[in-house]
Formats: sequence, C-alpha cells, structure tokens
Amino acid sequence: MVFVSILTLFALGLTASIILAVASRVFYVKEDPRVEAVVEALPGANCGGCGFAGCEGYATAVVNDPSVPANRCCAGGAATSIAVGELTGKTVAEAEPLYALRRCDKLAGKVAPRYQYQGMPSCAAAALMRGGTDVCVYSCLGFGDCVQACPFGAMEVRDGLARVDRGKCTGCGACVAACPRGILELTPQRGRVAVCCNTRDKLRAVMDVCDVGCIKCGKCVKTCPAKAVRLEDNRIVIDQLLCLSYGPSCEEVCVSGCPRHILRSTRKGAAPRPDAPAQEAATPPAPAGREPSRPQSQA
Repeated sequence: MVFVSILTLFALGLTASIILAVASRVFYVKEDPRVEAVVEALPGANCGGCGFAGCEGYATAVVNDPSVPANRCCAGGAATSIAVGELTGKTVAEAEPLYALRRCDKLAGKVAPRYQYQGMPSCAAAALMRGGTDVCVYSCLGFGDCVQACPFGAMEVRDGLARVDRGKCTGCGACVAACPRGILELTPQRGRVAVCCNTRDKLRAVMDVCDVGCIKCGKCVKTCPAKAVRLEDNRIVIDQLLCLSYGPSCEEVCVSGCPRHILRSTRKGAAPRPDAPAQEAATPPAPAGREPSRPQSQA
C-alpha cells in the first residue's frame, strides 16, 4: 500500500512537471534585451519621478511605448537621457531642470503654534489633528515627511521648517507627493520669481495669523506685463515658462509691487528689498513675548 502511494505521488509530480515545462515553452514571452540595458543605464533610485513604478517600469515603457520620451528620468539628468535615447533609438529633447520649492515662510511670518502636539512625529498625522499644529492651517508642519521621502538627501528640517538643497534636488517630486498640505511644488531651476505663501485664505484671515501671508490683493497679477501671474484655486501661481520667455525686461515688478513680500527673486546676486523679510538661512528669531513658530514634538 505504501509503495502504491509513493508511486502515485511520483507519477503526479512527474505529470505536473511535464505540464509546467510545456506551458513555459508555449507561453514564453521573449524579453527585449534593451529593457535590461536601459535599467542598467538608469540611476536605480526608483524615485517615481518619471511617473512609473520604479526604474524597471520606466525602462519597459520607454522601450515598448513610442510615446514615452527618453528624458523622463529627472534623477539621472542629461547624461542618462542621452544613454536611454541611444539604447531606444529615440530623439532626446532637452528637459527643463526642476527643483522643489517650499511655498511657506512661517518663520518670517511669525506664525504661532495652535497647541502642543504630542502624537506621532509625522506631517500626515499632525495635519489630521484639528487642522494641524499652527494657527495657519496651510503652513509647513515641519515633521519631515518630505525628508523621509527624498531619495537624494536634498531635504532637511531646520527650525521647524523644511529646507531644500537645490544643488542636490533632482526634481523627482517624491517630496511633493509626501507633503499633506501641498507646501512643496516643482518649479524650474532657472525660474526668476518664487511664491512663498501657500494660504488660500484672504485679507484679515491671513493677516491675523501671518505677517507675510498673501492677502489676495491682486497687485502682482495686475502689474505683471507677461500675464504670467494669476490667482488659481485661491493661491497665487506663476507660469514660470511664460515668465522666462518674457525675459528680465519687466524688472520683476511683481516682486517690488507685492506689499506682503510673498513674491521673491531667486536670481543669484539679486539685491534684496530693504523692507523684505530676511532669507530663510538668516530668519530672525521671534520677538519677545511671542512663542516660536514650531512646537516641540513629543512622540
């Protein structure tokens, strides 16, 4: 009886192996060797900045889909785009280098804390607690979800505010996706003007909580000769490519005309406005009698 059982199991195993071997031959899908070559050419960060699920996903798409360009890898830069173009036979168009801009300067705005947060040190978690830890419900929470998401070490939290190292930032967008408040946005590296406010409130609702928040007065929209500044979803946004195509002849009148200093020049060597708030690296401490803008987290 035992011998019969063993023989039966052996026959079943042999039959199953034969079926699997035949199936592997019949349904075999030949892989394009270019996919593996493209994967080798990519940096392997798997950041998702290309819009695909990792480097292998992009490699498969760029090889097999004619509509996927060879310059979608923002982490690899121009050299990677050229290599992918050579492997796939696609023309490489020049891509606009991007970086993550933080649309909040709550230190210059002296934004006060709403309460002492004692939960998980996470922006996503803190944002769910009564509108966040700050009196401005659109401010940077400063717990570093973006830092954890950045695969290139281009982010840090200092003085309760997320900071971006433009030299290391590749514009992959991982930090943008991780921010629960939309504080971070991708903008061209060669852009001339940055918007440093994220609020969607207006007038007194802004002035009561932030010294440099946008009150939606519309002066920047009216003064921009390129029509590159507009109010969208109750936030001031800049069409950076339209701004750049107009050129510097406007002398950045949107910056000089903003009474709340939320529009700031990003050009190197640009003279700061005498009445503008200090740059983030030299933001003065809050005056006596007012609490610092960031409560201490107690996990």
